[in-house]
Amino acid sequence: MKRKDYINWDEYFMGIALLSTERSKDPNTRVGACIVSKDNKILSVGYNGMPIGCSDDEFPWNREGDALNTKYLYVCHAELNAILNYTGGNMKGAKIYITLFPCNECTKAIIQKGIKEIIYKSDKYADTDTVIASKRMLDAAGVIYRKYTPIGRDITLSL
Repeated sequence: MKRKDYINWDEYFMGIALLSTERSKDPNTRVGACIVSKDNKILSVGYNGMPIGCSDDEFPWNREGDALNTKYLYVCHAELNAILNYTGGNMKGAKIYITLFPCNECTKAIIQKGIKEIIYKSDKYADTDTVIASKRMLDAAGVIYRKYTPIGRDITLSL
């Protein structure tokens, strides 16, 4: 008997990426990532936050102002956290589900680790140089990227 109330792999893994955003203390942009093997096994998850040992309460979360007093020089992005959190072998051929299209720095790490597909929920910075550079590198490296499209229902979390 076929069940019709289950979620597909994309919905499942994007749901985990979305749940991971809830760990972020960023008051403006919470991002989550879930890296999955070719056979749909979760390899690692991550969210945007301060590096281990750097207190979320002591480092800035500001978006504007003097560079040393903004989050941009300190925060570790969700994709990079997921890559760094991985304790297994290689990630060749893996997919990464992320709630926000990756910046150029995270894109470099994604390519270097051998991740072959990016499924993203939002591309709200598509017109920025960092995302344009990301797409240029992904195209050159043959990494597929596609927008997440919910099949039957969009995943929302309320905890």
